[in-house]
Amino acid sequence: MPKLAIIATIKTKPGKRDEYIDYVRAHAKRCRATEPGTLGLEIFVPHEQPDTFILYELYANQDAFESHWNGASHQQVRKETADLQLDVTAVRCSPVE
Repeated sequence: MPKLAIIATIKTKPGKRDEYIDYVRAHAKRCRATEPGTLGLEIFVPHEQPDTFILYELYANQDAFESHWNGASHQQVRKETADLQLDVTAVRCSPVE
């Protein structure tokens, strides 16, 4: 199976981006330590959108993504950030290798 990438744009409630990112950083650390199929998780902040950030995730394959999506860390970060976000859009991609 090919690798799977997720590129998500997350819009937070005004002034909540940094708090949200703190939770995502902790989540990323947990994922790297416990999910061998999670190959990368990077956070980007747009220069001119103070309440938005972009998340780039890379998985070994679809099964690795499903394991991540249903895993304890993802469930935890969803609970922690539920009151901080306004909108999430995501695109599934396959990297060109």
